Amino acid sequence: MPSRNHLDKVGRKKKKKWTEEAMERALIEVKSGRCTVRQAAKEFGVPKSSLGDRVSGRVTPGSRSGPARLITSADEKLLVEFSLYMSEHGFPLTKQQVVSFASSIYKRQHRRVAFSKLGQTWWLNFRKRQEKNITIQPADNVVRGRTVCVRKEAVDQFFRLLSTVEDTHGLRDSPSQIYNCSETGYQLGRRKAVLSKPTSLGYKPAPSPRDHVSVLACFNAAGEDIPPFVIYSKAYPGGVCYKTQGPPNALYGWSESGYVNSELFKKWFLKHFLLHAAKERPLLLIFDGHKSPVSLEVVESAQKEGVILLCLPPHCSHILQPLDTSLFVVLKQRFASLTGDGDADGHFAVSKKEFSGVLNRTYQIAKEEEGVRIVKEGFRKCGIFPLNHYALNEVHLMPSHSIDPAAG
Repeated sequence: MPSRNHLDKVGRKKKKKWTEEAMERALIEVKSGRCTVRQAAKEFGVPKSSLGDRVSGRVTPGSRSGPARLITSADEKLLVEFSLYMSEHGFPLTKQQVVSFASSIYKRQHRRVAFSKLGQTWWLNFRKRQEKNITIQPADNVVRGRTVCVRKEAVDQFFRLLSTVEDTHGLRDSPSQIYNCSETGYQLGRRKAVLSKPTSLGYKPAPSPRDHVSVLACFNAAGEDIPPFVIYSKAYPGGVCYKTQGPPNALYGWSESGYVNSELFKKWFLKHFLLHAAKERPLLLIFDGHKSPVSLEVVESAQKEGVILLCLPPHCSHILQPLDTSLFVVLKQRFASLTGDGDADGHFAVSKKEFSGVLNRTYQIAKEEEGVRIVKEGFRKCGIFPLNHYALNEVHLMPSHSIDPAAG
């Protein structure tokens, strides 16, 4: 059994008592021939073995001791810049999102690695190294979920940020360069009437499974649209009719839930939005980024292409999302009138194969004068364009004094 003194020596962490500057000066003296390795190590107070490793080339001068970093210092600096950019544009990142961004950088360097090695240890060390550059804030204590009122501070902060962005980039009078994208869902399948039967038969009504399809729409404040992105749940419908009968130039995708996710949003932004958006730059894209987390590739591409990403505050989309307050209501009403069915919960008696054809006929309103007027009215009603913080009804806002001052 090892002695206590031995364990103390093993557990005691060695501290570096020399500087890189001293090591560099010693290395110069040895290479010039004025000193031997032993003499230079003694004169400048550096370890003889470490100096010898640098003289022989086994260790690169200026390299750090210990295991190599999983991501380089340059990439870590890039990660900090991304974190600050996201925070300044309404996307305060969580620990999981920072690690996810770092994992994307790691996989670029290690393309053959199936998974990232970044975990809790890396996160703690990253926080310690970057404590002067980033701050970690506790989560908000306000009850989550959409309520009758939303936080007034969050709305005020959003409009301050929106005003700063528009003034900085000269977008106050550029409605064609201000975009909003939002998602709306459709539950497909006819509801089955459940009839009461004698309990002796042991009858239990089975829930009828329904397909879910969502549509990601995007319009600018001038009423001009990006062709919609149709997202099916679990799989595409059979055949090609869902593409040929759908809206012109529409994009199609699928996810397990039938809603947009990070990968689908990346596909939409890189291959669809940048293709169909106005050519003027910069562009402002406002959306609810809390539902579809933004990937590193989207942020990089947005900065390169002159697109400013601006996130809506959480749980405020029902009063700040122009499409939610205007066009989507009309689309659902017209969809129901074309199918001869539909209810307040958004259930429609059409199949996956039929959906794109009905959506195409429904979506025609977006190209008509009435649709353009409805979209413009949505931007005005939310105070997005023209910029008007006072357009919102104060009834929908939660006063500041109702929030726990210790929250956030």
